[in-house]
Amino acid sequence: MMKTVKKAIIPAAGFGTRNLPITKVLPKEMFPIAGKPAIQYIIEEAIESGIEEILIVVSRNKNMILDYFDRSLEYEAFLEKTGKQHLLNKIVGPAISIQYVRQPFADGLGTAILLGKRFASKDPFAVLLPDDIFLQSGQPALRELLDVYENYQSTVIALEKLNEKLLKNYGVVKAIDLQDNTYEISDIVEKPRSTPPSNLAVSGRYIFEPSIFSYLEKGGKGVGGEVQLTDAIQKLLKLEKCYGVEVSAKRYDIGTDKGYLNLIQKLMSNSKKEDE
Repeated sequence: MMKTVKKAIIPAAGFGTRNLPITKVLPKEMFPIAGKPAIQYIIEEAIESGIEEILIVVSRNKNMILDYFDRSLEYEAFLEKTGKQHLLNKIVGPAISIQYVRQPFADGLGTAILLGKRFASKDPFAVLLPDDIFLQSGQPALRELLDVYENYQSTVIALEKLNEKLLKNYGVVKAIDLQDNTYEISDIVEKPRSTPPSNLAVSGRYIFEPSIFSYLEKGGKGVGGEVQLTDAIQKLLKLEKCYGVEVSAKRYDIGTDKGYLNLIQKLMSNSKKEDE
């Protein structure tokens, strides 16, 4: 029986050290982008891809995310009272089930995903990293992964070809080119300092079988003294098939000033063209 993916985990508990000092008080997931917080773009991508349930992993200082997706009866009443009902659709939350779990302390992406074990249960699930926002002209980036998952029924990872100088900042895969920007992955290395296995970097979107949790539980501390998702994927590769998709959507890393500013400029440019 073919399995479909209807659940997604968004790890949003990190300290955001790349964006200091503003992340001392403002979570990077709440950075404003054309009037919406960054995490709303992630939620919208998930919804457009067919996801029906989302778990957001937060830390103690990320209550702003919960508040944003909660209803504000006072705000709704104010808009009604002042005759601005046309703005109500801007503050109504997304039509999707959103749950939350707290990560008590920063211990790596692997630990954050492991907190979603009960949520995922025995179902396959997606992972969307909120640092990476994709702008697509066609279907969403996650939908591209889901299409491949429905074909192979196995782990799928989003990939992007990068300049060799940038590969030291990413997980990098060794893979065989299959067809239509799809690869079969045979190895993965976290932030290689030299001789990366290819120029294909992992880029913030994943589809996992629930078996990933057993690999995460068996793993120890990796690069940076944290539980690395990459280490669990390495273990998975010894026993299971894993595929990669070079997604067509353009990725913007809002964890960097350049990525954040480029994204805003792109959206402003698109808006200007629509107005002309």
